[in-house]
Amino acid sequence: MNKIFSKIITIAFIFVTTSCSYKPIFSEKNYNFQIDELILSGDEDVNRVIDRQLSMIKKSQNLNNENFSVIINSIKNKGIISNDSKGDPLKFEISINVNYKILENGQIILERDIEKSNIFNNKSDKFELDQDEFILSLFTKSLFETDKIIIISRGSDKLFNLISEILEKETIETKIIIKSANLEKKSKLRNLFEKEKRIICTPVYDDDIRSLSSIINSFLRDQKFNLSQEIKNILIERSKGDRINLKNELLKLKSLSISKNKLSTEDVIKLSNLAENYSVFELSDNYLAKNSKKVSNILNENNYSSEDCILIIRTILNKSKRLLKIRTEADNNSNIDQVISTFKPPIFWKEKDIIKKQAQSWSTHEVREIIYKINDLEALVKKNTTNSMLFVSNFVSNY
Repeated sequence: MNKIFSKIITIAFIFVTTSCSYKPIFSEKNYNFQIDELILSGDEDVNRVIDRQLSMIKKSQNLNNENFSVIINSIKNKGIISNDSKGDPLKFEISINVNYKILENGQIILERDIEKSNIFNNKSDKFELDQDEFILSLFTKSLFETDKIIIISRGSDKLFNLISEILEKETIETKIIIKSANLEKKSKLRNLFEKEKRIICTPVYDDDIRSLSSIINSFLRDQKFNLSQEIKNILIERSKGDRINLKNELLKLKSLSISKNKLSTEDVIKLSNLAENYSVFELSDNYLAKNSKKVSNILNENNYSSEDCILIIRTILNKSKRLLKIRTEADNNSNIDQVISTFKPPIFWKEKDIIKKQAQSWSTHEVREIIYKINDLEALVKKNTTNSMLFVSNFVSNY
């Protein structure tokens, strides 16, 4: 079994450093043992390759096979070996160290360390440096994953070589969606997508007044109620060219029309306030001031994206650190107004009232606890971007 693990880790090293495609080495072989428990820790890229290589042994259902538990810890290091005359990296060294333990009936029967390393030259384009790691994520798949979708924003012709390289490799199950701005007819990326049969190119267009008006008229026709042209214009203006915002506002008006036969422009202006566009700073300030109603309004009236979540978290974290300093000084000085007035760096006069309320709403210990929780929240959001806004909303809504 030691030879088997040595071979697996060699494959993992080759794939991680060169991005060569691979297949499970056990797929067509039978062994008289199987792994009933596999515990992986350390570098995710290395662990994905090891996990896939061991998949056939893990899946074995032969009751006559011997059962083993395996604990694997992997470390991948990437360091600079030399620099050029400008001080930019010239050569890199990447090394992988894997410690594995094989257990039978809870007892360690074998423990080994395997280390592989290699030196490679830097590439002039920094974009290219990350391509190997990106391709690795495409061809590696955990046993616990069913479908994988990767979305690339701000696509450009820089992706041409990367997409071409992916197409030359084996068929992958991962779906890749590339979003880009307008690509000219001479764009290499556009031409590739238009000519290659295995990929598709779909043009999309921003909503304009005409398309938004059509959405409104279609909604009114289906729901069988009417709005004046003035109200329609207000809705189009406040939607800011976003049909999702527009549909949300139409649903609000439909609910209001149940209790009110005729809607006025004042009703629409009061009910439809998405265009106020509360800033992340206002959300952070009201959270720390424990203005729960205001926080709820901001969350309801804004369509924050998953990309906004890190900004929200970092903003709350920075303001919490400032609040912690103020609270610490306030513990030694009962005059909170004096603490805020003499605080360095100086606090803008418009912020003083809400900062005073923040300082009165939390104890020093509570602020420290909030900072710890924010750090945990950021780690959670980065691991699960799909539900990031749900995590952030729950955090700022509960004290």
